[in-house]
Amino acid sequence: MENIYDNETFFDAYAQMSRSRDGLAGAGEWHQFRNLFPDMSGMKVLDLGCGYGWHCKYAAEQGAASVLGIDLSEKMIARAREINGDERITYRICGLEEYEYPEEEYDCVVSNLALHYIEDLDTVYQKICRTLKPGGIFLLNIEHPAFTAGVNEDWIYDKDGNPEYWPVDNYYYPGERSTLFLGKRVRKYHHTLTQILMGLLNAGFALEAVEEAMPDESMLDIPGMKDEMRRPMMLLVRARK
Repeated sequence: MENIYDNETFFDAYAQMSRSRDGLAGAGEWHQFRNLFPDMSGMKVLDLGCGYGWHCKYAAEQGAASVLGIDLSEKMIARAREINGDERITYRICGLEEYEYPEEEYDCVVSNLALHYIEDLDTVYQKICRTLKPGGIFLLNIEHPAFTAGVNEDWIYDKDGNPEYWPVDNYYYPGERSTLFLGKRVRKYHHTLTQILMGLLNAGFALEAVEEAMPDESMLDIPGMKDEMRRPMMLLVRARK
């Protein structure tokens, strides 16, 4: 898993995004994603790729007994400890591919916008299923396959700079994609919808909800947000072991 988030220029640019400044309220998908969360009372929670720790803090506020947030980025973990600390939350610098995934340890595992940086989803799915208790919940938000199969993950623009359409190419060829994000070249991985969903089923999960994220109506006046209704950017899934 590549870690560009410790690049100072990139991290500073990321800090200016609305989801960085405003937390969950600034995330366009949150109005849908939060409805997939179970009752967190007394739960033991693992957050894979926790970033600033917004979902860790939410779980603690909702009554989770303990939360472990892991992230490969030292800068992300430092920021999480600074703004989203809580006595029930532990933050740890660790890649989600390297984490040990103790057997039947957690009631809920969350992964928000991290799994599209992973090449081998199947192995990670199997480890997550192993670390969940029977009946445990896995909540994931991953970049939508129509987005990751986009050419350079960008629109085709007209002569005036207005987005004309979103190109999709090489959809059935999963693997590495290089995209320009916040002024830097970032390596991600494209996975088809079949790989994402059947991978969960094959790992031992039952799908309980699958949603394509779209902005809340209250956010449509934000510049550029109406264009987010023209193609899906994120895929939200709730699965049960």
